[in-house]
Amino acid sequence: MAAAKSGDSIKVHYAGRLEDGTAFDSSKGGEPLSLTLGQGEVIPGFDEAIVGMQVGESKTITIGAEQAYGPRIDELVIELARKDLPGDLELTLGRQLEVTQEEGEPFVVEVTDLTDVTVTLDANHPLAGKELTFDIELVEIL
Repeated sequence: MAAAKSGDSIKVHYAGRLEDGTAFDSSKGGEPLSLTLGQGEVIPGFDEAIVGMQVGESKTITIGAEQAYGPRIDELVIELARKDLPGDLELTLGRQLEVTQEEGEPFVVEVTDLTDVTVTLDANHPLAGKELTFDIELVEIL
């Protein structure tokens, strides 16, 4: 039986959880994830874990932050004065907003703190700095 290798198009079922066991994503109960190995479509540690697997094989892997969404970067957290934001902008904790950089590139920030005069925005990926564990099952090599 063939093993998955870089360049193969594959389908996998997966379930991801944090160190404390909290689930953050899963394909279980739905369609498997389709991707081409080695193309940067998923985090590096996930992609690398599938290489060498055979159809029907399952494994559990733990991926450090460096091979997942990277470390948290304090400089990506900013506190702004509410008066500097549009007055009609609805601000709630956990809300994600799309912001455009000076160069015109959009990115997503999350509202992480609110006071009467300030708003704290975090541009880190929500899973940055976290160790992730995945249960993976290789369903198909196309």
